Amino acid sequence: MTFTPSPSAALHGWIILDKQEGLGSTQAVSAVKRAIRIAGLPKVKVGHGGTLDPLASGVLPVALGEATKLAGYALNSDKIYAFTIAFGTETDSLDREGNVTDQSDKRPSKEEVESVLSCFRGEIHQIPPVYSALKINGKRACDRVRAGEDVTVKGRDITIHELTLSDFSPDQATFIAKVSKGTYIRSLARDIAHKLNCYGHVSYLRRLKSGPFTSEQAISLDKLMEMAQAGKPYQMLLPLTAGLDDIPALAVSSDQAKALRQGQKLIGINAESGLNMAMESQIPVALIEVTGQEARVLRGFNF
Repeated sequence: MTFTPSPSAALHGWIILDKQEGLGSTQAVSAVKRAIRIAGLPKVKVGHGGTLDPLASGVLPVALGEATKLAGYALNSDKIYAFTIAFGTETDSLDREGNVTDQSDKRPSKEEVESVLSCFRGEIHQIPPVYSALKINGKRACDRVRAGEDVTVKGRDITIHELTLSDFSPDQATFIAKVSKGTYIRSLARDIAHKLNCYGHVSYLRRLKSGPFTSEQAISLDKLMEMAQAGKPYQMLLPLTAGLDDIPALAVSSDQAKALRQGQKLIGINAESGLNMAMESQIPVALIEVTGQEARVLRGFNF
């Protein structure tokens, strides 16, 4: 799905990057900003929807303009990853870039790996890695570790909706996992290895889906730059509403739209309870929450 506004219009929508390994999420956002400048387009607010480790590749949604207001709602949902556990060593970062902390000669069989996966499906308790961006008293856990501090990260309840073995060799196993927001694949890999009475770390990680966005919609930075230099970045832009495909649209009158833009509640609304996208003709007005017959604004849009 593409969106082609007039050349003079500000950018409001999503660019879905296929992030390469070695690139941080903040660096990816900077690259998108550079592409916008190269294309000679108006300056616009840009932000990514969900951090992706430099080690990882795959789907990184980047919100532009008014879409930045929706990042929290659009991406507060499940994600799908492909990841590989290399057996034999565990590292302090739980991936291949860390320092080895434990090792053993134990290697699980394919049957052993498959037998433990049911233990990790459904709701589980997980301890995030100390090398993470989680804030502890306002400072990232990874920064505290690098400063020599002893760091204890609190556990959290997460949900593994699906977990399957997709490939196996004596030294490593590759999985596909559909997980809830807040899940750390590096911790999942550590815990699977421990359940198998051995050690392991993530040697490969790719995000296949983030919220409503999939790898089929993602483009490389090289492709984005190519489009920018050709003056055609709009061809890579998904509409603002693409991040809310599972939220129903609610048609509103011009008077109702005006009230919502002023932050007022609407009374007597006949709509499905929960989140709705208020639309005046084809123009997004506000993300609203309907309770009973009353609607209140969660995020308003300036078009």
